[in-house]
Amino acid sequence: MYPKIQNLHFTETGNFFLIAGPCVIEDDRSPFAIAEQLVAITERLHIPFAFKASYRKANRSRIDSFTGIGDREGLEVLQSIRSRYGIPVVTDIHSEEDAALAAPYVDVLQIPAFLCRQTSLLQAAAQTGRCVNIKKGQFLSPEAMSYAVEKVNHFGDDNVMLTERGTTFGYQDLVVDFRSVPLMQKNHVPVVVDITHSLQRPNQTSGVTGGNPEMISTIARAAVAVGCDGIFMETHPNPAVAKSDGANMLRLDLAEPLLQRLLKIHMATR
Repeated sequence: MYPKIQNLHFTETGNFFLIAGPCVIEDDRSPFAIAEQLVAITERLHIPFAFKASYRKANRSRIDSFTGIGDREGLEVLQSIRSRYGIPVVTDIHSEEDAALAAPYVDVLQIPAFLCRQTSLLQAAAQTGRCVNIKKGQFLSPEAMSYAVEKVNHFGDDNVMLTERGTTFGYQDLVVDFRSVPLMQKNHVPVVVDITHSLQRPNQTSGVTGGNPEMISTIARAAVAVGCDGIFMETHPNPAVAKSDGANMLRLDLAEPLLQRLLKIHMATR
């Protein structure tokens, strides 16, 4: 199942779709280079692709964390990527005001996991008419996400996705229960597995989230094997210098070989 968004190419292939890009718009140049490479890869592999980046990071642990280059500036970068490459773009929002601000620039409004029960935010996102991607709370069962879908539908929007991104295990780890994929698919919406955030190590004493990126391929292969509709990943040419979430990103030059492996699993299981 695919989300209903314009310019999502290669849907006739039946391949899983990909949502990918850097964590945040870091400047007005590098997002274009990342998008160009991801477009080239997904065109070669015939994978439906949407570019993702946050125009602002509002959920950082430390006051001195990088949050963005400015709201309008970040959104204009996303809009330019959308126009230049003819692809859909995704960004996350954190308030009702964000929904109204971001909707004219993007195709998909993403609800962060820790806000997935926030009715007023879901209402504001739904009322923009955009596709809404709701990340499953680290504290919720997959069955409970039916209520988030129901809220968006209630406010007039039937274009919804759900994303699995791991469940809190203790204070400093996450685990992925792959039963959540078929369970959330019972809502008759596309289900995505976030293969990078699900490997975060939150609540580090440094105030900067850690990660376990060497397991990205493991999580990704399992996600495709159980039949997820889409894969979400954050990627960067050099995660070591990324301004947000570098500890759990996939290095950009590893994206194509990983996607090639995932397509082989997809073909074998379908």
